[in-house]
Amino acid sequence: MHHLRAAGVSLLLDTRGTGVPGVIHWGRDLGPLSDAELVSLADAMVPAVSPSSIDVPIRLSLLPSFREGWSGRPALSVFRDAPVDLSLELVGVEASGSGTASGIVIRLTDAAAGVDVTTTLELSSEGVLRLRHAVTNTGGSALGVAAASVVVPVPDRAAEVLDFSGLWTHERRPQRQTLGQGVWSRESRHGRPGHDNAYLLAAGTPGCGFGHGEVWAAHLAWSGDGVVWAERSPLGPATIGAAELLAPGELSLDPGASYDGPWTVLVYSDAGLDGISDRLHPWVRSWSTIESPRPVVLNTWEAVYFDHSLERLTPLVDAAAEVGVERFVLDDGWFTGRSDDRRALGDWFVDPAAWPDGLHPLIDRVAASGMDFGLWVEPEMVNRDSDVARAHPDWILGATDAVTWRWQNVLDLANPDAFSYVFERLDALLAEYPIAYLKWDHNRDLLAGSAHRQTSALYRLIDAVRAAHPGVEIESCASGGGRVDLGILERTDRVWVSDTNDPLERQSIQRYTSLVVPPEYLGGHLGIARAHTTGRTATLSFRLATALFGHAGIEWNIAEATPAERASVAEWIAVYKRERGLLHSGRVVRPDASDAAIVSHGVVAADGSRALFSYAALAAPAAAIPTPQRFPGLDPTRRYRVRPLVLGTDVFTLQDAAPAWWEAGEVVLSGAVLGEVGLPMPLIAPENAVLVEFDAVD
Repeated sequence: MHHLRAAGVSLLLDTRGTGVPGVIHWGRDLGPLSDAELVSLADAMVPAVSPSSIDVPIRLSLLPSFREGWSGRPALSVFRDAPVDLSLELVGVEASGSGTASGIVIRLTDAAAGVDVTTTLELSSEGVLRLRHAVTNTGGSALGVAAASVVVPVPDRAAEVLDFSGLWTHERRPQRQTLGQGVWSRESRHGRPGHDNAYLLAAGTPGCGFGHGEVWAAHLAWSGDGVVWAERSPLGPATIGAAELLAPGELSLDPGASYDGPWTVLVYSDAGLDGISDRLHPWVRSWSTIESPRPVVLNTWEAVYFDHSLERLTPLVDAAAEVGVERFVLDDGWFTGRSDDRRALGDWFVDPAAWPDGLHPLIDRVAASGMDFGLWVEPEMVNRDSDVARAHPDWILGATDAVTWRWQNVLDLANPDAFSYVFERLDALLAEYPIAYLKWDHNRDLLAGSAHRQTSALYRLIDAVRAAHPGVEIESCASGGGRVDLGILERTDRVWVSDTNDPLERQSIQRYTSLVVPPEYLGGHLGIARAHTTGRTATLSFRLATALFGHAGIEWNIAEATPAERASVAEWIAVYKRERGLLHSGRVVRPDASDAAIVSHGVVAADGSRALFSYAALAAPAAAIPTPQRFPGLDPTRRYRVRPLVLGTDVFTLQDAAPAWWEAGEVVLSGAVLGEVGLPMPLIAPENAVLVEFDAVD
């Protein structure tokens, strides 16, 4: 028996016998149990035998299969000329772990079939469980791998399923349903997680919210094709699972070769969805590549699009420096012949027409203004109208006449020559220019059955770039939020949450993306008043309040903004610089609301000394006078000075008088009162937001 415990979570494995170990319990901590108690519990959990079922008690192992009598989705599927019915025997169980994680490595074999399986489990000090399977071909012929899935049991009370869907500029849309009999499965065949990625599959007690209920959640830490599911069967326990989604025949192992499946990240919470973030955010921060405060970014895309020249960009550089920007990023349009999105992708040489002296004059101007420099690239893609595609059509993934997407094809990074070319060009750019940051884009689905090798090659490419240039930071962008996962996060320092800067869309997108990814990774930009992607017009105050929470930036030609607008932007940047230590280290809190038109979220310092909350109206409220807003997460034993935080521009309200405490400018109340009773808030118009700051006074 093996019992792993951390941060209120228990994982109990029955490793007795000669077969595949099984999970007896994963969830709330069971407390310290003696060896005798562990054995008694495992024996007591053997279920009854049904008169119309297998003639021994059903037992869910870590690799459930037909051989065990499991008729649900199997974990492992391998074949030679036909499917191989594995009979795995336990070779050994050993303790493992890395850093502050405790772990177990389970070694299994079917010598007759020529297959070894190694299952690794790690439970971090934050209570995050990681699980993966590795398959090794010990036979004398090729072994096909169709699936190596993680399957874990959840209790019957986990009867409601939450996951996500979406589309370009509208990512991470939540969807819920009751888990009936059968399988709820979400598959991604985009060659990237995609805008409609399930992202996080959470099975919870009915009605679970941000601050209440039990939740068992799974996230696939992989940047290619994947599947997550929940399954309930009358013939066995309910389960959740995840796996890389492999195309038929995509993965074949030569004798002696191995396949390491991606990690599935599993999280239990007895404090609702916020409890999931309470475990994931500190865990991600424990291995994060981020080493410095997140600089204020200005990205040139929605400011100038493809219109590049030193003369065009100099006023923008000067305006960026004036308001306090710290990083200036040159987006698409800088390379040879790139006048629109139909040509030149893949020709990674600075355009001599737009930049006769290279990028040096622009970078010198940026550096002289006190900013560092970033550059947009899309290394995995190619236009057919490009020098590289004309010279090397064999580098294009799939058929050369296959359908294009944004007028581009995929460059086959698994081709060693294509890989070398892309690395050489990135290496040359980073060697010639002082580039601090790459915005790494990926603007189309693969639409080819090569996601495994392409994703593996992508990881090798990013690793090679970072090894050669360890100081460079990388943002994962995939036409916005199409590749946001914990696999890519191990190799990057930022994710572009969505291609929309519309604050109304961003309120929801950022809210749900932050369930898994900490705010310091979430790129959020202040856009122009009329959003590029929706045509909706938003007030400056709403745009400022929304873009503050995350890794803040600007995507707007502020050289064309009014002096008053630039003054407000400068004040907003000053607030961001003052508060980013809190925003990027504290606990994210999302109060549950009875009115879907009102959303609130905040960040509370780890020591409870300070907090910052946003209160936004996305639509007309259900009541003329909304109920007081509660502020959970504060220390209930401390008293807080509560004050409005104004970002330098007025918020549109629909009230004859503000709440008394707001008019007074502050109020002092205990964290218990603020979390349970709350405070009345201003009657803000739809598509507006206000900020509130909390400072402990004792």
